[in-house]
Amino acid sequence: MTTQTAERTTSLDRSLDPYVLDPANVQAPPTTLRGRLKFLGPGMITSAAVVGSGELLTATALGARVGFMLFWLILVSTFVKVWVQVELARWSISTGKPAITGYADVPPKFLGRGWMAWLVLLMFLQFLIGQAGVISGAALAFSMLLPIGGDPFAIVSIGSWVAILVVVAIGIHLANRYEIVENISTWMVMLVTLFAVAVVFLVQYTEFAWSGADLADGLRFQVAAGAMGVALSMFGMTGVGAGEITAYTYWVVEKGYAAWTGPNDGSESWVGRARGWIKVMKLDAWVSWGVYTLSTAAFYMLGAAVLHPQGLQPEGTQVMEVISGIFSSTVGRWGGTLFLVGAGVALFKTILANVPSLGRQVANTLSVFGAFDWRDMVVRDRWMRVIMIVLPITWGTLGVLANSPLALVIIAGILNALFLMGVAVATLHLSRTQTDPRVKDGPGFMVLLVISAVAIFGVGSISLFDLLG
Repeated sequence: MTTQTAERTTSLDRSLDPYVLDPANVQAPPTTLRGRLKFLGPGMITSAAVVGSGELLTATALGARVGFMLFWLILVSTFVKVWVQVELARWSISTGKPAITGYADVPPKFLGRGWMAWLVLLMFLQFLIGQAGVISGAALAFSMLLPIGGDPFAIVSIGSWVAILVVVAIGIHLANRYEIVENISTWMVMLVTLFAVAVVFLVQYTEFAWSGADLADGLRFQVAAGAMGVALSMFGMTGVGAGEITAYTYWVVEKGYAAWTGPNDGSESWVGRARGWIKVMKLDAWVSWGVYTLSTAAFYMLGAAVLHPQGLQPEGTQVMEVISGIFSSTVGRWGGTLFLVGAGVALFKTILANVPSLGRQVANTLSVFGAFDWRDMVVRDRWMRVIMIVLPITWGTLGVLANSPLALVIIAGILNALFLMGVAVATLHLSRTQTDPRVKDGPGFMVLLVISAVAIFGVGSISLFDLLG
């Protein structure tokens, strides 16, 4: 496939290794907005991972605690992280490498590997906690709809639904194909976003209707006393977190952006291709941002409008019960059922996106520490498949034993803010030392990137202080 190929493909041929840059696979980037839109996809996988746990549980809980006062944090939390996401993906397109391979190059090094590679090992603990909360929350929603064994809150019913969801997640991803992940993610993101918006407007037909004045009050950059812990968790869990920023590099490579750019031979033609595919990536990232920001804002408004006026702050298994009960009593049984269906799908969608995302990150980390050669496509695929079986089983087991989805997600959110610090530092280092200067944007972008990195690092520092305190 060359730049002169008449027939353009919108996804890389699955027989090719996306992590190997071969001049034979280069493809000219689209030059129009309409053309670029045809090549979007990685951002939908990111949105699928984002819209779920942080939005449905953490954002709703924050709205319940402080009302509309911190509505502005939704916009800041999601917007400020995109610049780091874009810059790390730019590095991946220009080098053909995924994030964790780059993290191992970030000094100082210990035992031959950068400190970020060691930090990633701890990050998997956060992933275990967060995804266990997500899968148990999804199982609870479906258990309330169709209880197994009579009592929807009994471990028999919740555990059975967890087992069902684990089997489904494993079955979908056994093929380990990028196209499957992208297609499922796109459709589920569309459904969940429509659900979130529908729920917010459904509130208008109840006694808890919100107004424009409520939104205006929430955009005044106020900070509520006593809400710092949940606010920090929300910053860590809403929008792209450390895991999503890291995972995005695997998806932009497997989509084909790096392979179509080709190896950096120093030529101006390479620069032109690289800048063209980076433009596609940036559009992809910002479309994704719009989707998950809309969903996050909707779920926050749900908590602020419905739960806060009643002084309700649901925790653990009460999250689904309280919100669905309110809709059942105000708009009818169908309202509660609609919420449970949408909530279950939203949470399970996060699992479906994170199984392949974390499968790649765990496999890449193991390769960095010498378990196998990442460049061997056959061996790499085998490791990914095994990991994608182990992960959902582990999450499901922990989720059933813990049985407190909100608590798990809040803990994971605070930890995630810590790992964001490392991602911000690593991105700046890789951008400065390994990204070809000719494919970078101007000083305006760099200013925003530094502001983004400093903000992320600052919140991570506050989180660490809060934990130690």
